[in-house]
Parts: sequence; structure tokens; C-alpha cells
Amino acid sequence: MKAVSVRQQGWWALAALTMAALLLLGLMISLAVSIGEIAIPLATTAEAVSNRLFGTDFELSRIHQGIVWDYRLSRALVAASAGASLSLSGAILQALLRNPLAEPYVLGISAGASTGAVCVMILGFGYGVLGLSSGAFIGAVIAFLLVGILATGTGGTGERIILCGIAGSQLFNALTSYIVTTSANAEQARGILFWLLGSLSGVRWPDVYLSAPIALTGFVICMAHVRALDAFAFGTDAAASLGIAVRRVQIVLFAMTAAMTASVVSMVGSIGFVGLVIPHAARFLVGPAHRRLLPATALGGAIYMVGADIISRIIIPQQILPIGVVTALFGAPAFAVILYRVRGKA
Repeated sequence: MKAVSVRQQGWWALAALTMAALLLLGLMISLAVSIGEIAIPLATTAEAVSNRLFGTDFELSRIHQGIVWDYRLSRALVAASAGASLSLSGAILQALLRNPLAEPYVLGISAGASTGAVCVMILGFGYGVLGLSSGAFIGAVIAFLLVGILATGTGGTGERIILCGIAGSQLFNALTSYIVTTSANAEQARGILFWLLGSLSGVRWPDVYLSAPIALTGFVICMAHVRALDAFAFGTDAAASLGIAVRRVQIVLFAMTAAMTASVVSMVGSIGFVGLVIPHAARFLVGPAHRRLLPATALGGAIYMVGADIISRIIIPQQILPIGVVTALFGAPAFAVILYRVRGKA
């Protein structure tokens, strides 16, 4: 089966696929709000949302109203925004670096963002001036600059960039572990280590107001550069010959990738494999053209993360599994398949 099957059937097939993805995302968010230790019917969920959004007066218990609006809906929306941001970041990095294995986790951006966030939380760096998101963003930028310097010094090929990213990821993970071990008390250490595995337990509406605009802004900026991203498939020299401002595009998209990754890490911790697996799945469905690939990637990432959140809450009775564990359980086999496909093309 070829990856261009949707394109071969025309734009109507792409529109139908997009509509189906939007409906599936809505269904997944509805299920995420309804499923939990206290099961809430979908009708009750709809009434609770209607009461808050449209001022209706459905008779509901305060417990159900609070669970739906104050806890589960905000959690589902943050999960969707985080999945879209990570997936878009992976697609952008794979295009700019021309490497199918590029993603924020592999390139050390997530690890750097985690270190920056932990420095603010535990060491108090920039406390009162820098928030958690700002610390994560600075850490992500530092990690990417370090990987870029290492890659430039070793030749700058796609394979070397990935290797430098892995080295940088290990370095920042070690720094994070050192800070937590030496500077945090037992309660802080347990909470942060759980958070670093990926946790949506603490997110609320202020996190939605941050994550959703960043994901939407990232999507708009990426869509504005689809022509440049397509040109990068042939290399930077070919892109420059087509009139693409290569350096400017790289700076803008790398900065947007760092911002999206940092926002996700600052809220839910470091989550791997989303930015690696989803772009490849979307590419299989709609082909490599970024005008179709980026919307499919964003929707796919949102659906994947909301589904992973649901699984994390029901897979073990009366216990919430870190969402990063769930994404890794499904992402690691997919990563192996991608490695095999890349090997086959080499």
C-alpha cells in the first residue's frame, strides 16, 4: 500500500479524512471527560459543559459539575494541545534536518526543557522573573544550541545530528537527575520524577490558556512555511535556489519548535515518541506534501495524546500511570518499525 492513496482519490477524500479526524478528536475528548474513577454519562458531560459555556440550568450535582469542568475537560484539552505541539515539532524537525528519526525527544530539546523547568522549581533560578514555561524554554534553546554546535563541529550530517542529540539528551537528563537528587527533599523528588515521566494530573484551565494558543500559533506559522518545508526535502542549496530565505526559515521554525516543546514540558513533563511516530503515520496516510501533512500530524497527535491519557487512567484500577509510560509502550514498537523501514531504504 502506498502512502499517497488519499491524494490519488482527490481533495474530497482528504476533506472526508479531515472531518473524520475532527469527529474522532471530539469523541476522544468526550470519552476522556466521561471516563475515570467516577464514571459520568456523556449526556451529563454535555449538560455540565453547556451550563458553563451557555448559562443553561441543567440540574447536576456539584461534584459532577466540578469533575467535568474543573478537572477532566481542561486535562483533555491540554492533552490534545500537547499532542499537536509535539507532533508538529517532530514533523518540522524531520523536514529541516532531512532525517526521519528527528524529534524533540531524540534531539535533546525535551531533556533541556526538563532541566530548565527543574532549575526554576528546585533551585529557584530566576524565581519571581522566570516562570516554569520560561525556564523550560530557556533550557530547550540551550539544549538545541548545544546540539547544533556539536553537530556543526562533527560535520553536520543528519546522522551526526541525531547522535549529538542523543548525547545532549543524556547530558541534560543527568543534570536533571543530579539536581533532583542533591537539592530536592523526598516529597519534591517523588513529585518531580513522576512529572518528568509525563503527568497531566496537575493541569487546569490556566494551562489550557497557555498550551492551546501556543499550539495554534505554531500550527499557523508552520502552515505559512509549507512551501519552504517542501523545498527543504531537496536540501538547503536547492531551497535557496528556489528563493527560500533558508537561514530565516530555519531560525523561525527552530524557535517555534523550541517554544512548543518547552510549553509541553513545563506543563506535563517530558513525553517521548509522539513527535516521532505521528508524523510518519500521517505521512503514510496523506503523503509528504506539508500542506496536507501538517494538519494531519496535528490532529493525529491530539487524538493520540488524548487516547494515551484515557489509557493511563484505566489500565491500572485506582491508579494513574504516567502518560509518558503509555506513549513509550506504544511508541517504542513503532520506533523499531521506522528504524527497519529506514534501514530498508538505505
